[in-house]
Amino acid sequence: MADNRYQKTYPISWEQLHRDSKALAWRLLDLDFFKGIIAITRGGLVPAAIVARELDIHLVDTVCVSSYKWQEQEGEPEILKAFGGDGQGWLIVDDLVDTGKTAAIVRKLIPGAHFATVYAKPAGRPLVDTYITEVSQQTWILFPWDTESRFVQPLAGTRQEP
Repeated sequence: MADNRYQKTYPISWEQLHRDSKALAWRLLDLDFFKGIIAITRGGLVPAAIVARELDIHLVDTVCVSSYKWQEQEGEPEILKAFGGDGQGWLIVDDLVDTGKTAAIVRKLIPGAHFATVYAKPAGRPLVDTYITEVSQQTWILFPWDTESRFVQPLAGTRQEP
């Protein structure tokens, strides 16, 4: 877990991320036609690809914001790549809205776009238009790109000899 603020861990598998991203696309299907998707990098890249496929959108751009470095939760977000235009007719996709710092910056940069995330925490939820799953603010979401499979010893093998 990143720091003491997080009391729970919510691991997400690749399959679950795919299902949840497809559910996001399903929810967006009946909204206005989107001429393109703006993925917030890096976390929004995978969900954006899934949503783009499901909505048959071929125009995908990015806005790149560095909110924090590994194990550093403080600091000001830095815009590494902006998006040209107000976003009218565009769909912004991210994996998660957490504190809302990144979302607030992106909203200010691209005010006309529809903002959708797969997961939302209470502090950031008011900044997005559409989301699929809400988790508590104290939960650290463990995304599949942050983990890897490894062998785990069977419980019987962990017994201590008397």
